[in-house]
Amino acid sequence: MNILAFESSCDETSASVVLREGDSFIIKSNIIASQVDTHRLYGGVVPEIASRAHIEAISSITYEALEVAGVTLSDIDLVAVTANPGLIGALLVGVNFAKALAVSNNIPLVAVDHIKGHIASAFLSEGEVPKPPFVALAASGGHTAIYKMETYTDISLIGTTRDDAIGESFDKIGRMIGIPYPAGRGFDELSREGFIEATGDSENFYKKYKKSAAYKDAAMTLPSPALRDGSFDFSFSGLKTAAINLIHRYEQRGIELPRALFAARYTFEAVEAVAMKIDMALKANPGCDFVMAGGVAANSHLRHRLSEVARENGVKIFIPSMSLCGDNAAMIAASGYYEYLKNNFADSSLNASALDSVV
Repeated sequence: MNILAFESSCDETSASVVLREGDSFIIKSNIIASQVDTHRLYGGVVPEIASRAHIEAISSITYEALEVAGVTLSDIDLVAVTANPGLIGALLVGVNFAKALAVSNNIPLVAVDHIKGHIASAFLSEGEVPKPPFVALAASGGHTAIYKMETYTDISLIGTTRDDAIGESFDKIGRMIGIPYPAGRGFDELSREGFIEATGDSENFYKKYKKSAAYKDAAMTLPSPALRDGSFDFSFSGLKTAAINLIHRYEQRGIELPRALFAARYTFEAVEAVAMKIDMALKANPGCDFVMAGGVAANSHLRHRLSEVARENGVKIFIPSMSLCGDNAAMIAASGYYEYLKNNFADSSLNASALDSVV
């Protein structure tokens, strides 16, 4: 089965052709038109600009995806498209394009939830892939949430942020200390410098960090985003606000902020909060393996720490390749395949929604 999929929920326009052969997915093409350079001028995504850029790109990347895959529309058996959640204008571009293409070529159409798509990126590995039920973390610019995947299509939310997402907080604080948008990679690298500076160890720095003088420095104290109410929930707004106040205190005193040490402390608190909640979720769901997905799954410190948590709980961890952590259409194809198996077809009445469908 050849699946043509589309993703346009935020600032990447993507089209992909994925072959389902036997029990495996084979990515034949996965074309991504990124808008990062455009939105970097504004320090974040501008929805109207994003929507217009999707309109400009979607037709050409579809032709490119088909050409790279070596197929034509007559070879396509299924069209899958992200319908929610995301920026409504951006989603509408993908949904309407996919509907028109599917109807005009008499190809079945399925709508895909963006978060399910991120989780499904773990199914695209060439090696072992997760089998439900499993626990999943979706960590991105707009989401920090923990899910229980009961089947390939049935998912329940068991923990989430009550305000800012982890990726959003990295972007906002990163901008304040001079890291260009999107701040994820820059924050990761700067944090590494800070961890090494604090511990003097370039290999086992994370494990040693909490015993370092830098961690015990009262001037660098930051709160944990892990809510202490027995839930699996987070609140990153408190961490973000405390970090902004810390930066301002340095400015008001005319003291230069030790950027690397600050980034390390911020990253440590964010990562440890996620690690605590994932540990709780795995203990509450014995026998479930763990999937980590979304753009922030590319963070090296988070990958390392959650791999430790999975190992301590005696479960397997599945993390998509770096190229599949961000928004892409191949993950939408993988998720769409399972919607197809459930006969969850869409028709020309399909509409986009900015809201999460998983609650």
